[in-house]
Amino acid sequence: MLDSAIADNPGAEVLVKVHPDVIAGKKKGYLFDLARERNCTLIGKDISPWALLDAVDKVYVVTSQMGFEALMAGKEVHCFGMPFYAGWGLTQDRVTCERRGVERSLEQVFAAAYLRYCRYINPYTGDRCELEDTIALIADQKRVLERGRGDWQAVGFSRWKRGFIGRFLGQAAQMHYLSDAGELTVAAASGPGSRVLAWASRVDDDMERQCESVDKALWRIEDGFIRSVGLGADLVDPLSLVLDSTGIYYDATRASDLEALLNDVEITPDLLERAGRLRDRLVALKLSKYNVGTTGRLSLPEGRRVLLIPGQVETDASIRKGSPELKSNLELLSAVREANPDAYIIYKPHPDVLTGGRVGGLAGELPLFDLEVRDMSMPELLEQVDEVHTLTSLTGFEALLRGLKVVTYGLPFYAGWGLTEDRLHCARRARVRSLDELVAATLILYPVYVDPESGDPVNAETAVELLVRAREKGYRRSLKGRLYNWIRRAS
Repeated sequence: MLDSAIADNPGAEVLVKVHPDVIAGKKKGYLFDLARERNCTLIGKDISPWALLDAVDKVYVVTSQMGFEALMAGKEVHCFGMPFYAGWGLTQDRVTCERRGVERSLEQVFAAAYLRYCRYINPYTGDRCELEDTIALIADQKRVLERGRGDWQAVGFSRWKRGFIGRFLGQAAQMHYLSDAGELTVAAASGPGSRVLAWASRVDDDMERQCESVDKALWRIEDGFIRSVGLGADLVDPLSLVLDSTGIYYDATRASDLEALLNDVEITPDLLERAGRLRDRLVALKLSKYNVGTTGRLSLPEGRRVLLIPGQVETDASIRKGSPELKSNLELLSAVREANPDAYIIYKPHPDVLTGGRVGGLAGELPLFDLEVRDMSMPELLEQVDEVHTLTSLTGFEALLRGLKVVTYGLPFYAGWGLTEDRLHCARRARVRSLDELVAATLILYPVYVDPESGDPVNAETAVELLVRAREKGYRRSLKGRLYNWIRRAS
């Protein structure tokens, strides 16, 4: 095969790709030595086949599947064996197979091999799936792997968070944990291209200046939008996180990678279709961020608009950075009641506040709402209201998924794209987006999802199914989580 490639193409540069198993030392091969003797260009790196296919005109194989990938890339393929794609008039064959006497198009061979012949299964859920689902999963895993590749200096993470942060960067990331930003001067010797990672709410001006002084890019990390069954305040490991190289989604004072996605990226039709299916699945399964609470029906008055106001943790950075005018649950309730004197207002305190671990409770009897709901799950409650009024709560996004009217009094990530009624304006958000475009950017492209069993990155669709199974097992606060909350309340 090698000699034919050289003889057929006098004067051409011949690239010889050594098999990955040979590179890894798992198998032995003789092609390496032969190619070196014939002054060929050896490719020993673990490089993507598609990068090589972009650089060549012809491909010579025995039975390698790379030959079929070359056909898909529009290359001339010479076969010295009889792989499944040879003998159908698509390849230059050195051997023949009498059984293969019919010419087939590339699309026909692809359909037979990839669609009709193979069966696909999601390895994390065990469920049967289609080729398109498999491609979407692998593509998202590859995107996470490449983004996380390289050195990371992770600053200021607790022991609990150090236990899971590395999974969200992927297997190609090298993690180095530092106590504080002052250690970055030492870590700067780790080589070019290393990045600094910090929990978004822990980033301050001093950390930004320290990163600049050692010429390190600062990335922020934060909880994702489909997080877990259970609360972060109970030390429940997250199923999803977001990594942002520009800012963070809840900080409206500056741009973020999510904002850039919504401003600049064209959402392809296949991605838009995925987003629509994902949205339908989330609504049908009644999934939300934390997935806690009870079900049931409320006794609501007829003939009155029912408004839901989700309470928030008032010390959270999402209030400081995303709500420049109103800063408390009381201020929000007052504004909503003043604007809607005849509406029936339901107030739901934030679950972290109810546990006693966070700030945001209301003192005394207040005539600003008609009903307080504590234990009901958010998806169950959203099915029974007409509108959601919020500062920056993720509940507003979950309400949009369900087709509800949403009024924002701050600048949450989902405001400013033509989908909400906004009391404030963000000049950076200059594009009108459809609901499924918002879903595609927010739930598919922006976050990272991780399978809790294997630690592998997965895609949004897989994460949803894993979340459903976790919810079916039930949620009970761990002893570690209860002790953690007790210490926080005591302090």
